[in-house]
Amino acid sequence: MVISDPNEAAAALAQVMRGKRTLAITGAGVSTDSGLPDYRGQGTTEKPSIDYDMFTADPVWQRWVWQRNHETWRQFQALQPSGAHTALARLETAGLIGIATQNIDGLHTKAGSKRVWELHGSFDRVRCLDCGARFPRADYAADLEALNPNWPQYDRDPAVLATADRPEAEASTFKVAPCPVCGGLVKPDVVFFGESLPASMGDAMEAARKCEVALVAGSSLVVSTGMWIVRQAYAAGATLAIINYGPTAADSVADIRIDCGVSPTLTALADALC
Repeated sequence: MVISDPNEAAAALAQVMRGKRTLAITGAGVSTDSGLPDYRGQGTTEKPSIDYDMFTADPVWQRWVWQRNHETWRQFQALQPSGAHTALARLETAGLIGIATQNIDGLHTKAGSKRVWELHGSFDRVRCLDCGARFPRADYAADLEALNPNWPQYDRDPAVLATADRPEAEASTFKVAPCPVCGGLVKPDVVFFGESLPASMGDAMEAARKCEVALVAGSSLVVSTGMWIVRQAYAAGATLAIINYGPTAADSVADIRIDCGVSPTLTALADALC
């Protein structure tokens, strides 16, 4: 049965979650109310992105990645948490859930969540590929702005990962700042295609093994990381609940399938449980 009313959905979720260890697995759909597009959830496609090997091997791609990252980071700074982020933070504060997210926008943390397993890294950090140092994106922004004063602002869609547009990349005059610690190559601390997943993936898999309820929120589970978490929880016998507009890769095994807004559903759930 598919539930399409947020209040009815919240009541069903509250019934299965009371007294149970719950792991929330979140995707782009929790951030759509914050102004970020859900690229996969509505059947859209993405252009090929610059992968890890391309970035490390070619200064042209490095300039282009950082130009698009810098333009996008400015947009991310203005974003505010959605009702879904706020509701999940309330549930976490009450000790009712853990959060594993495919998102890199940092909005769970901005909403007040304290322990979030970031499966794909975070847009709020950068990492040196030479010495391994990690530091806040805001600090690196100051270095980029010193090298690129008054950089033009473009009215473009956010570029979580820069697309492999070679003509635009070659035309870029953006200057990349070196690592302030060792002078090495700095990379956004988000997972590029072809790059190893962070240690938080292992922590999230362990949480999935121990949880009694797996709550998917705003993900079609097309991205393999989220599906791995779900499979682990399902194999351990957890009840699987999914909130998502449109089909998901785990619909056939879901115990509760909710096809309505993530924010109103989770807000009603937090009101019921907190």
